[in-house]
Amino acid sequence: MKIHEYQGKELLRAFGVTVPQGFLAVTVDVTLQEAERLSFPMVVKAQIHAGGRGKGGGVRLVKNKAELQEAAKSILGMQLVTHQTGPEGKKVKKIWVEQACDIARELYLGVVLDRSRSRLAFMASLEGGMEIEEVAHKNPEKIFKVWVDPAVGLQSYQARDLAFALALSGNQIKNFVVFAQGIYAAYIGMDASLMEINPLVVTKSGDLLALDAKVNLDDNALFRHPEFKELLDPEEEDPTELEAQAHNLNYVRLNGNIGCMVNGAGLAMATMDIIKFCGGWPANFLDVGGGVTPESVTEGFKIILRDKNVKAIFVNIFGGIVKCDMVADGIIKAAKELGIRVPVVVRLLGNRAEEGATLLNGSGLSLTAENDFTKAAQKVVSLAKGK
Repeated sequence: MKIHEYQGKELLRAFGVTVPQGFLAVTVDVTLQEAERLSFPMVVKAQIHAGGRGKGGGVRLVKNKAELQEAAKSILGMQLVTHQTGPEGKKVKKIWVEQACDIARELYLGVVLDRSRSRLAFMASLEGGMEIEEVAHKNPEKIFKVWVDPAVGLQSYQARDLAFALALSGNQIKNFVVFAQGIYAAYIGMDASLMEINPLVVTKSGDLLALDAKVNLDDNALFRHPEFKELLDPEEEDPTELEAQAHNLNYVRLNGNIGCMVNGAGLAMATMDIIKFCGGWPANFLDVGGGVTPESVTEGFKIILRDKNVKAIFVNIFGGIVKCDMVADGIIKAAKELGIRVPVVVRLLGNRAEEGATLLNGSGLSLTAENDFTKAAQKVVSLAKGK
């Protein structure tokens, strides 16, 4: 689950991570009123779930009340376009105003799970303020890493190693160790899936501050943190994905034109892989679960068909617990109810798969049953291309 910068900073503050003082505002009047608590200069930041806000005009340094008023008026309500929003952009409905600081250096610090090692990876770079993907591509030698043993946690010597790599000195090294251990405690304590401080700034007085904070929380751990559900901003989420969650469906929109409906995450990944292998492009990830029902099939079709780019649909069901003929019956009923106009290729394998294929082939609808995985993928790719 993604959260806003200001929310991430407030959570980090609770773990002793130093962040600038600031306030949230949704109107120009509130901005001017709350600004009395801070002193100029200040920084006005658009709050959307996307990076690159500064390049898009969503971050402004202001030196007086008139500039603050103009910046708040300009940013609030703007359609902010960044490399992460796409050309349509996102409307800014709230801003975070914080105390500006004297920046001596900008660094990068990030934490993410390295699944290949089953350990958290701490990444640091001298190239703060830049996109870390760009740094990794052009100057990978400028990214320094340490891996944390979950049995003992982040050790002081590991934090010092990163501090030395970042060319910190004196009290800055001690401050960095405390800062990094606070980040580690926050990551573990909040069940985060990603934490990025970019930039991590060293002030002219030698202090370290999280000038930005990108924090993603693990959805699967929210049962341990019911209070985090209040951090969800529905207006920043894909409404289709929210609807899928309401029906216990796992859906992620992609950029292709072949809709996918599969039961099981592993099979779903394999389905998208083979579509790509055959020259197609998946339009979504949709896992309807192992206990797929006619109702979930109907909801799945509704969600897929909201994407106007979908030219064909691939339904790939393995019948273990579930009966394939029951799924086939659900597909037929959904096709009739929804008036599905795009071709649908259905692969059924396992429990009562032959009976399910018989139902599909006798339906008189634009439903093609094919139990061979490769042939089914080739067929749906061909249909999506209008062949």
